[in-house]
Amino acid sequence: MPARPELRARRPAPRGVRPPRFCYMKKIILSLGLAALLLGPAAPAARAWGFLGHRVITQVAIYELPASMQAFYFRHMAELVRLSTAPDERRNQDPTEGPKHFIDLDHYSEDNPFAKIPRGYDEAVDKFSADTLKKYGTVPWVVIETKNKLAAAFSARDTVGIIKYSAELSHYTADAFVPLHTTVNYDGQLTGQTGLHALWESQLPERYLNAYKLNGEEAKVLKDPLASIWGVIQGSYGFLTATYDLESKVSKGFTPQTKYSFTHRFGKTQRRYSDAFADAYEKEVGGQVAFRMKGASPMVASMWLTAWQEGGRPDLDKLMAPPKLGKDEKDQLTTQLKAWKENNLANEQLLIAQQKQQRVIAPDEIKAADGEATPPPPPEPAATPEPAAPTPPAGPNVKMKVKTKGPTGTDKQKTTPHW
Repeated sequence: MPARPELRARRPAPRGVRPPRFCYMKKIILSLGLAALLLGPAAPAARAWGFLGHRVITQVAIYELPASMQAFYFRHMAELVRLSTAPDERRNQDPTEGPKHFIDLDHYSEDNPFAKIPRGYDEAVDKFSADTLKKYGTVPWVVIETKNKLAAAFSARDTVGIIKYSAELSHYTADAFVPLHTTVNYDGQLTGQTGLHALWESQLPERYLNAYKLNGEEAKVLKDPLASIWGVIQGSYGFLTATYDLESKVSKGFTPQTKYSFTHRFGKTQRRYSDAFADAYEKEVGGQVAFRMKGASPMVASMWLTAWQEGGRPDLDKLMAPPKLGKDEKDQLTTQLKAWKENNLANEQLLIAQQKQQRVIAPDEIKAADGEATPPPPPEPAATPEPAAPTPPAGPNVKMKVKTKGPTGTDKQKTTPHW
């Protein structure tokens, strides 16, 4: 883990004001990606936050819950953390899943999309059509829909549903905190910055997680959950200027050979930003990624708390078997809460996602490559030669007596065997 530079969280653009980058984004898009716009946005190539980020956000959200909910969520923490990435895992099988993770605000307006898009889903459908919303993303409304499903599960005392929808609500809410989930140019593919998505939400958290401050605010009941999630999206959109412009600034100090590297994982070779570039970019963005991750977990916990309240505030202890945390569980929760408050979860190896990450074999990396060149294929396994007949170990010449029986009877001979 590289040394952590000083955090300098950059403030987003004021509400209702478009990021300056978009003053000339239209010209860039027309020159570099007109065909892509005509065909519509493709599903993002990278998973939001990466598995590590989503699982960390979900686990930390549990520490921010009130005591009336915390024991139940802590008892099921491992399953909640695992299921928090389920929406990404099913994207290849479910064609309706992709648009649930983003909203391309700049499709509706580059100047001030928040003045053009109705907050309510029905009103947005009336203005733009359901097909248009599906094409350009529905994450704010999916968050509310999933929150309502969780509230219904609480009302029905449905333990399986509570766990399922809590995990999925965590995922979609966290997606709204990613700036690149608010734009057509989600991977920098229209501005010559392809790979920016994975750099921002996966590569940087994986390298700097130990330095991130994860001790956020405690959960609170949201008076207007829809307004809250739209506020998150507006904040994410405000960070787009720094996201693009600082990549361009850092790129001036790198050549294609030092800016990119290739990784081979799961049978595929992919180009990515080099670790050296990631470190330089992290210094420039100054804690932007950490700031958004830290803000995501309290919002997730608040969505859970709001759904629980809307579902009738059921006694979750009665849904546990046994209905109370045991001594070992209480001790573990106490230890983890202390580490969370002191911002030592990562350093003390108490994050489930971090522990799993350590067991993953790092992909082979081709250290330098031309940014436009085709990466060399992974080496073919060497053919296994036919095993040769074993050669007996050399030994001394030994004379021994051998009895042989010939036609004339038994003869004694001295022979020297050749071993």
